[in-house]
This record gives sequence, C-alpha cells and structure tokens, in this order.
Amino acid sequence: MCPQDITEAMKLTDAKLRNPLPTGKHADGRGLYLEVTAAGGRYWRLKYRFAGKEKRLALGVYPEVGLKLARDKRDAARLVLDRGDDPGELRKAEKVRTLHEQANTLEAVTRDWLTHQAGRWGAKTLARTTASLEANVFPGLGSRPMASITARDIMDVVRQIEGRGAGEMAGRVLQRIKSAFRYAVTNGRIDHNPMLDLVPSEILKARRVQHRPALADRQLPEFFKKLAAYEGDPHTLHALRLLMLTAVRPGEVRGARWAELDLEAKLWRIPAERMKMRSEHIVPLSTQAIEVLTGMKPLSGEGALVFPSPFYPSKPLSDNTLNSALARMGYKGVATAHGFRSLFSTVANEAGWQPDVIERQLAHVERNQVRAAYNRSIYLQERETLMQWWADYLDGRKGGKVVALRKRAAT
Repeated sequence: MCPQDITEAMKLTDAKLRNPLPTGKHADGRGLYLEVTAAGGRYWRLKYRFAGKEKRLALGVYPEVGLKLARDKRDAARLVLDRGDDPGELRKAEKVRTLHEQANTLEAVTRDWLTHQAGRWGAKTLARTTASLEANVFPGLGSRPMASITARDIMDVVRQIEGRGAGEMAGRVLQRIKSAFRYAVTNGRIDHNPMLDLVPSEILKARRVQHRPALADRQLPEFFKKLAAYEGDPHTLHALRLLMLTAVRPGEVRGARWAELDLEAKLWRIPAERMKMRSEHIVPLSTQAIEVLTGMKPLSGEGALVFPSPFYPSKPLSDNTLNSALARMGYKGVATAHGFRSLFSTVANEAGWQPDVIERQLAHVERNQVRAAYNRSIYLQERETLMQWWADYLDGRKGGKVVALRKRAAT
C-alpha cells in the first residue's frame, strides 16, 4: 500500500487515470488510493487509523468521482479525524439517520398517530380528522421527513387555511399536527418537538365565538305551549322532551337504546363509544323523564332504538330532525337542540347548585385524574336530586309559573 509521504511524482494524475491501470492499489497520498479490480472496476478508498485500528473508507467509483473530488473527500475525512471522530462511523450513523427519516415522513408518522387514536375516537371523528390532514397538510409536507419540518412550515400551512376563510379549521389542523409531533417524540420517531411554542392565539387571528342559540328562561312558558301544540312525529316530540329533562347532547338522545335504560332504577347508562369524551355517562332519570320513556314503549319498545327514524326504523332520528322541529315551531335562529344544555346550566347555576355537580351532569370531564375519580364517586346521588329538581322546575314553567330561584347552600 502507498505510504503517507508519497512523492508528487508518484501521485495519480488525470492523464494516468484515463489510461488502463493494472489490477491492484494505486496510491495518491495521505491514505487515498484507487483500487482496480480484475473485472476492471475502479474504486476510491481512504486508508486511515482510528483508535489504533487500521480502517478503510469508500469514497466513490471512478469516473463518476474524479480525482479532484476524491481528494476533496479525503481532505474532508481527514478533518473529521483531526476533530477526533471516526469518518467511517459517522457515515454509518448518517446512513441510519437517512433511512430513519425516509421511513418517518410527516404523513407516515401522522397516520400512525391517527391509528393510535382510533381506539379513543369514533369513526366520524377519525374520518374528519384524517380528511382535514389529507386536504391541508399531506399534499405539501407529507413526503418530507418529520425531523425536517419546522415550526415555520406549519405556521405557513395553517395561515393558508385561515386565508381561505376557514379559521376554525386552521386551529384544528394546528392542534392535530402538534399532537402528531408529540406522539412522534414519545415514540422515538423524532428527537425533539419544534411545535411546542406554537400557540393558536399567537398565530391565527382572533375569531368571535359563535355560541349555539338557546332559549332564555323567560321564553319557556311560550315554548311549552308551542311544544304541546306540535303536530309532528311523536318520536321527535318525545325526543325533545327527554333532551330538555336530561341535559345530554342531542346525538346521545337520538341514539338512545332501550338496552342502556334501567327504568326501574331510573338510570340511563350511555356507553363510552357514544359519548364525546369517550367515557361512560350515567344519567339519573327524573319521574318526568321516566314518563316520556314509558310513552315511547308502545312506539319503539320492540326495537333496539328508543327514537328510531319514522322512515328507517333501523336508524336513529337524523342529525337535523330536532332542530328542524324547533324551526317549524318558530325558533329558527332563536333556539337549537344543543342549546337546552346551556339553559339547564344557566338556571341550575343561578339556583345555586354546586358547579361540579352541574358539570358532571353535562358530562364535562374533569381533566385532573384525582379529582375525576373523587367526583365520580360522590355526584350520582346529588345529580339524582338535581335532575328531579330540574324536571319539577320545568313543570312549573310549563304552567306559566314564575319560579323563584333560591340559592342552595353548597354541599
């Protein structure tokens, strides 16, 4: 092999390389040599020592890598050695990193996150979330290694969405991408999370929150008169009544099943898969709520659904059925089915009921796990009392009675 102090005359030249060379190793200096194989291949190699061991580093194939480039690569490797690093090991690490990044593109990792979340979300939530990313993020950034994505890249994407007039979607996409990056760090797909400092309020313009229209307490007497005169489908009428009496979400009423109800115990257990927060919700049933359900028995008691569609008995009432009924009663833009929850919350809070009890009845999940366990163990009995009070209160308003809201002592 060539010695390190090879003379200029012995070094390789472009002229020498253009001519046939015998099989073997042809030195150029400082460890660089060209290896010529019996089959005619010409391979650049660098011989060096690291930690007392002799090593070889491949620098490319001639003529794709010419003499000048081979020498440049040698000099760069020598600089690495001067820093105390092994250029061969660094190259191996770089290859591993490159392969890792190619396998962990933004789209690949984000789809793994979606799969991970699928067990916590309903099918509709998963589909909506996936569609928002497929439409807004994957086309431009999906093929890039996740490790190469910067906070600026994501800011540009969400601002483009906002620029289309979809401010709410922009905020959702930002939160979803942040969650995907958090998942990536947790599972070793990237080393650090560049999205930690991205705050929606500092990126997106302020938007006025649009609350769902809800009845005011003073409107209840007139509303009950119109409800009593409603001549639409009885399934819809009873669903509206149960919605008011239980303060659950409209979708939870529409999808109610007889198997979830224990009329004797006066309890309704809504399974986790039907709840927004994916946690079972136990709803105490007032005497009036039991009456509504008993009234539904002759209409739907033979089937699985409490409030089946009158057109498709195997399916629940449609999404828009309850709001359409309210519109026909003259409340379009004034009240929505979901707004009954706001009415319940407002009246119960003004009456002095304990806020934690009200929030539990609304299935607003406590984020603190210790408090969540505590609240879950003590509030059912209090909610039974609250919901019977609420049903009696509505009966009083139904008759046009002005009910005084007395402050209750906190328990």
